[in-house]
Amino acid sequence: MAPQTEMADDDVAAIDRLRDVFGRIRQELGKVIIGQHAVIERLALCMFARGHALLMGVPGLAKTLLVNKLAETMSLKFSRIQFTPDLMPMDITGTDILQDAIGGKREFEFVRGPVFANIVLADEINRAPPKTQAAMLEAMQEHKVTVVGKTFSLDEPFFVLATQNPVEQEGTYPLPEAQLDRFMFLIDMDYPSEAEEILIARTTTGDALPSLNHILQAEDIIRHQHLVRRVPVPDHIYEFAARLVRKTRPQGSSAPEWMKPLVAWGAGPRAVQYLILGAKARAALHGSYLVRLEDVMEVALPVLTHRVITTFAAQAEGLSAKHIIGRLITESLEKK
Repeated sequence: MAPQTEMADDDVAAIDRLRDVFGRIRQELGKVIIGQHAVIERLALCMFARGHALLMGVPGLAKTLLVNKLAETMSLKFSRIQFTPDLMPMDITGTDILQDAIGGKREFEFVRGPVFANIVLADEINRAPPKTQAAMLEAMQEHKVTVVGKTFSLDEPFFVLATQNPVEQEGTYPLPEAQLDRFMFLIDMDYPSEAEEILIARTTTGDALPSLNHILQAEDIIRHQHLVRRVPVPDHIYEFAARLVRKTRPQGSSAPEWMKPLVAWGAGPRAVQYLILGAKARAALHGSYLVRLEDVMEVALPVLTHRVITTFAAQAEGLSAKHIIGRLITESLEKK
């Protein structure tokens, strides 16, 4: 079946509205969050593409505040889970407890955990052991939770934002590759500029932070998510995304020779899906009615970085997955 190359008139108008909504979200967050424009955009891309995001940054960069304020701009149920070494899976999903019932009988009643929300902040997710981290897997992939043999559906929209501190190693448990792959984006948060840091001090050391206006309801987000899926993608964009991902696999013939000793394992098919979905979301948020190559390139780094496992040789040379993916992207553009 040939791909759709044009949008319906109703969808064109809806794209324009979504672009305006995104502008209002950035304006509201700008009342509290100084700078971090790329981070805010990538969080929005994940949300409208029905993905999840992992925020990586040193302490004090307002990772938790950003997620809290993003939730404040929307009329959604928000919950925060502080991951700690003693956190148990049932502390996330909920559990059955014995309750007194009518007639003097006692029966089990399921008490929902904090994962039953629209936006879930998994704060410092790498501080909990793997068994507890795995409690999020089914929720993130299937939007369901299974407890004691019973399955419960989560309310839509459902969006997990996890934070991770890259500099502290003591008392942390690295996320396994299977769970990292569930995150659409790995979003790096860097230090602010000097001017931004001065503005942060002026803004946040007053009496109270400003309250933000609610911009979106749950049904609005779901409608925008469906709209993003309908953004047309030309054939050559699909082909470019697939080729870019295949270049990350050292065992394949597409991988450049310089990369093969540096990468132990490359990205899987989910990376291609997220490249396309991220590009669709970016096109929609920027008011474009068709996915362009620049949309794919803008989302390539956050999609691919955490899906590439480097070798000891790369680590010995001080080369991270981010450096390797950055070079692959540059080379792919030059050959294009």
